[in-house]
Amino acid sequence: MQVVLVLHNIVRWAVLLFGLWTLLSAISGVASRRNYTSGDSRSNFLFMLSCDIQLLLGLILYYTNSWFERLKDIGNNMKDANNRFFTMEHGLLMIIALILVHIGRVSVKKAATPAAKHKRTVLFFGLAIILILAAIPWPFREAIARPLLRWFN
Repeated sequence: MQVVLVLHNIVRWAVLLFGLWTLLSAISGVASRRNYTSGDSRSNFLFMLSCDIQLLLGLILYYTNSWFERLKDIGNNMKDANNRFFTMEHGLLMIIALILVHIGRVSVKKAATPAAKHKRTVLFFGLAIILILAAIPWPFREAIARPLLRWFN
């Protein structure tokens, strides 16, 4: 499971990189009123793909590291910040972000104009990035802190 945990940590950076690339590209597209390019489509596809891989790794960790089992005693787990975060908050926020990414990708494809494509990208992918940033156990978050880079111990 250590390998999956390390991969989950590494893929986090791919999710953030592709997400920020997609968001900044869309913001510049709105600001400059430029056409929606294949590069824009590629960046949001890579963001979606990295989110999907991250979800798969996260589900493996969730079901093999006893987080799912802790739901049986949900009352006590809600009292502990670490257990509450990893049992409920982290997964729920990430799944909502993933849903926004998928809905956003479909919505962008269906948009009729380049301006609409960029605006929908900013809306859906921007909300997803906000949720992802909120759901990451950053080192400065005392009760749930995890290292920026996790390697094999």
